[in-house]
Amino acid sequence: MKQLINVKGKLMDLGQPKIMGILNTTPDSFYAGSRAEGFSEIKNRVAQMVKEGVDIIDVGGYSTRPNAEAVSLKEELGRILPAIEFIGKMYPQIPVSVDTFRAEVAKEAVAAGAAIVNDVSGGNLDDQMFETVAHLQVPYILMHMRGTPATMSSLNQYQDLILEVIRELEMKINRLSELGVKDIIVDPGFGFAKNVEQNYCMLKHLEQFQVLDRPLLAGLSRKSMIWKKLAIKPEEALNGTSVLNTVALTKKAAILRVHDVKEAVEVRNLLIQNIL
Repeated sequence: MKQLINVKGKLMDLGQPKIMGILNTTPDSFYAGSRAEGFSEIKNRVAQMVKEGVDIIDVGGYSTRPNAEAVSLKEELGRILPAIEFIGKMYPQIPVSVDTFRAEVAKEAVAAGAAIVNDVSGGNLDDQMFETVAHLQVPYILMHMRGTPATMSSLNQYQDLILEVIRELEMKINRLSELGVKDIIVDPGFGFAKNVEQNYCMLKHLEQFQVLDRPLLAGLSRKSMIWKKLAIKPEEALNGTSVLNTVALTKKAAILRVHDVKEAVEVRNLLIQNIL
């Protein structure tokens, strides 16, 4: 499996799992602890993640939770660009990924210093995204989703979950490769067009996604597959998150996308140093 990706001219080895910290510059992300709206909050959260050992910071300005409010292009850019520019200036050693489904936002974010595009829609919501990423020549995180955040929960009918998700991702990988995108990271999309049981099925068989020959990203942090099962709130789902992150790493996840950097770093380090 390809494990090296080109991040701003430097090779990042994903053979050693990386921790991607979430920076939501939104007022309505599902987990309140991830929100950093004002510039002061953004600076404090970034500094905390860096201190805790984050490898990549994922900056997003548009919540994709079900029933989230629509955000204009101008507003999304206004939320994320100051954060991207700040990280680039103060912490140039930390690559920034931009969490967006809009090609124009991806373009502006990369111009501001972002090094990776993280598209939760997998190109579904902007037909210019694949061409834009090919032009930008940055790593692209391809997530599996069906429909839109408003409709995805009704589009979780599969005859064979793992096979169908792999096939849908494979078609897009082929298209991206034809366009010249060299570095593609695969996110199977936990919680997107999958119900709770399907999410656990996908985690159980996560290693099967290695057939795509691309590094895997697992985004499990504080998701409903944890707190619904345990009858708790997202704010209480850190322990469950650490358990599922451990499973994901044993099944060859190369990146963990998390709200809680310190705990994820500890999970990664214990496994890498003593078990994996």
